[in-house]
Amino acid sequence: MQEPLEYLFEKYGIEIQNIKNIICGEKYVAVMLKNGNIGVCATLDNYVNINSYDIKYPDLKNLQHRIVLNAYFNAAFNYNNKYDTTIDIFDKIDFKKYNKIVMIGFFQSLVKKFDNERIDLTIFDKTVQDDKLTDMSDQFTEIAKADALILSSTSVFNNTFLDLINATKDNCDIYTLGPSTILNKEMFQYRNIKFLFGSIFEPNDVNTLKIIQQGGGTKQFLPFMDKVFLNYE
Repeated sequence: MQEPLEYLFEKYGIEIQNIKNIICGEKYVAVMLKNGNIGVCATLDNYVNINSYDIKYPDLKNLQHRIVLNAYFNAAFNYNNKYDTTIDIFDKIDFKKYNKIVMIGFFQSLVKKFDNERIDLTIFDKTVQDDKLTDMSDQFTEIAKADALILSSTSVFNNTFLDLINATKDNCDIYTLGPSTILNKEMFQYRNIKFLFGSIFEPNDVNTLKIIQQGGGTKQFLPFMDKVFLNYE
């Protein structure tokens, strides 16, 4: 099966003429379309310096191109859905029903909620250091045991998505999470994906664009972001 960016690009392409601006920051890249829709993608400390002409024919082996393409698809797709509510993943999903939960990507504020409810988590993240993290060498062994996987959507741009979801057992519920999430129902064609938790912004939101341009991240643009979701039907 094709990984998501390759699949979406082959099916939909990229309409360069619809891109108004690409903002490349230290922590995030934002793509704003001419209709005002904004899509973002985390960089995970990868340097990105791309304009719209650079991705007219994107190189899907190039991380810079993949990050911008991910943000573009967020802008293109995330506003095509009807969202009945804005809600945090922890308030939407009853995680107490699971026996083994694995988190890929260290979502600090979410981890605190699990801690407060005394729900065990096995967490992996190769870009940060924290005593709550499990050694990366155990990642696929622990994923294979999980009945719930909270998966950072940055796994799409860094091309680990397929390997991670394919490592899960048949009855594992996968929840993709983060502002980088592509909110397109075709993502449910992938193994075990149950919910997509992502973000949308007000049209032409200059506040978020300025924050990203100045090197800010999720904590800084959180007040201007709506947490929304799609679920498998």
